[in-house]
Amino acid sequence: MKKILFIVIDGLGDNPVKMFGGKTPLEAAKTPNLDLMAKNGFCGSLEPFMFESQDAPTSEDAHIALFGFDPKRYSLGRGIFEALGAGIPLKSKDVAIRINFATVDSNLTIKDRRAGRIENTQALINDLNRIKIKGVKIFVKKAWGYRAVLRLRSTKDISPEITSNDPREIFKQPLKIKAKNKSRSAIFTAQLLNEFVLKSHEVLKNHFINQERKKSGLPPANFLLLRGAGRFKKLPSFKKVWAMKACCVAGGNLYKGIAKFLGMEVVKVKGANGGINTNLKEKINTAKKCLKKNDFVFLHIKAADCLAEDGNCAGKKSFIEKIDRHLKPLLNLNNSDIIITCDHRTDCNKKMHAKGNVPFLIYENQSNGIESFSEKSCNKPVMPSRLFIKFIVDLQKK
Repeated sequence: MKKILFIVIDGLGDNPVKMFGGKTPLEAAKTPNLDLMAKNGFCGSLEPFMFESQDAPTSEDAHIALFGFDPKRYSLGRGIFEALGAGIPLKSKDVAIRINFATVDSNLTIKDRRAGRIENTQALINDLNRIKIKGVKIFVKKAWGYRAVLRLRSTKDISPEITSNDPREIFKQPLKIKAKNKSRSAIFTAQLLNEFVLKSHEVLKNHFINQERKKSGLPPANFLLLRGAGRFKKLPSFKKVWAMKACCVAGGNLYKGIAKFLGMEVVKVKGANGGINTNLKEKINTAKKCLKKNDFVFLHIKAADCLAEDGNCAGKKSFIEKIDRHLKPLLNLNNSDIIITCDHRTDCNKKMHAKGNVPFLIYENQSNGIESFSEKSCNKPVMPSRLFIKFIVDLQKK
């Protein structure tokens, strides 16, 4: 069986954009290498996984499904995957939660959910780790950029069954964290997190880092938005389920964490991160080298999603073109299939994840008549994302 290079371009899919004459950023982008692979490959459309209660797919659940696992069984909460990706040790009763550094005004109205995408957060985190709450061990660690991870460890029972304080919109006040059920552990956890959020605001609002940011005209990182609470559990590894030795090349901690959760080796790459300045050349070169010792290499590229969430349509188009230029060395891979897709659509107009199918291509010297790689051209066949890996494996057996 051929080896597989599985490339996920996060948030690649989109909806029509007025500035591109009704085209999506992918349709508007000049992508000769993606188009060449589409013409000489098998293309179609994936239906990203999402729960019925959700308005749009989440990155964590969409990725779990892409690897052929059922998120209904293995949806642990984003905090767990972020913690694994950040290298935080977890015990079975720990609760892990994803943090966004955010900006609020004096009335606690959210002005920026990402604090200007602040990156210099370590001094802030150091002081957050000095916060004491009786009966609870609090540990905060940087993830990347404006993101961090909170681990709770307690002598009392704690629970991931709590709500987020993130309203997911600006010009609103943070929500109160609540228990999702009437259990003592959930009620206790919600109370301690509300206390932690208030204490953290007191630490952050006058912090020297934020004073410097305000002097420079930058939004201060003076509030914490918490979501994705979870607790760790094990599942069968990717290798055991699909009989393929796998590794991961990624910059974002979430994707490293998902890979670790699935038993994949995570390969470090200098300069790899979740931003537009990620070292694409070295990430792709590393992925190629990893094919020598692995049957399956997961290569994750993040920034298209971030640019869309910022409403930067032109930036998303430009980054897609940058990715395409760096894909050229992959066109002549021997004994390997290149799979390219994304986890979900990220809508530049609405600045958020969106419903809708996403394109895929399998570059393997057979074609179903597609001329270009885009949402519109790669619209058939359609399949649920959870069945995609099985489809690829079955295709290789023919």
